[in-house]
Amino acid sequence: MLNKVLIIGRLTKDPVVRYLPSGSQTAEFSIAYNRRYKVGEDWKEESHFFDVKAYGKLAENLGTKISKGYTVVIEGRLTQDRWTDKEGKVQSKVRIVAEAVRIINKPKLDETPEEEVIPEERNVDEKLWNSEDDEIPF
Repeated sequence: MLNKVLIIGRLTKDPVVRYLPSGSQTAEFSIAYNRRYKVGEDWKEESHFFDVKAYGKLAENLGTKISKGYTVVIEGRLTQDRWTDKEGKVQSKVRIVAEAVRIINKPKLDETPEEEVIPEERNVDEKLWNSEDDEIPF
């Protein structure tokens, strides 16, 4: 069976980093994906929000290097959490478990005066940032 997700989205909040009892880290955040499509002559847009979780070294790197507003490519898999709530009803939630993340756009800083903004030359490394990397590839 194949369980693979590849999605581009913008972080809707800063990652929340937590420590497991083993000392390993987890990072949780949400991304928004906007889909544009045409109906007749009109363009429509719908927004979708996805929860993402990362573990280990990837979680550590994400916790310090990305924040709300960053646009990222996430490669990972889907998982489903199930639990029984206080009323005895079974609940479930699907999330993306990130296995690799690439930053493709940083948010613009509104506080920076326009005349001080220096265009950044962009060299995109084709290697995805994954959970085994010790260093961030930029």
